[in-house]
Amino acid sequence: MNTVTLCETTTRKQRDDRMIKINENELSKPLKIIMGDSFKSRKIRTILAEHVWEHLSYEEGVEAARICYDFLEPQGYIRCAVPDAFFRDGWFVHNYKTITSMFEEAGFTIRLLEYCDEGGEFHYNDWNPEDGFIHRSFRFDHRNKNNELGFVSLIVDAIKELSE
Repeated sequence: MNTVTLCETTTRKQRDDRMIKINENELSKPLKIIMGDSFKSRKIRTILAEHVWEHLSYEEGVEAARICYDFLEPQGYIRCAVPDAFFRDGWFVHNYKTITSMFEEAGFTIRLLEYCDEGGEFHYNDWNPEDGFIHRSFRFDHRNKNNELGFVSLIVDAIKELSE
């Protein structure tokens, strides 16, 4: 699988040439330049973005999604995880409605994998970690023990449909 990972430099320690590491100083650098420098005209099957999109405003998130859309092959997708605004404290930026709207505005079809609703109830739809591993998730975050939620991310697959 042709996979690219967008990640904060503080969250990933391993070296991987398919990984675009973004630190807070680079968040203002246009994603099109970052992606273009790395991939030129090659198409990507999967983009993993674990805890990146929450650093973007709604408008910046839509623009970043549009840029990623251009680099994805048909049926490619972004697996995006952000802290969930509807989980307990609620001080995070995005919830399932904002992230869905953001990616739909950029042309994607959305599949919700993990999220909390407005009442804080957690919803889980089975997903394969081999299709894009998200550490800060219900199954894999060390803070979740004995079916008790310590931390969950809002996780979506934003899918680029086949062109007509």
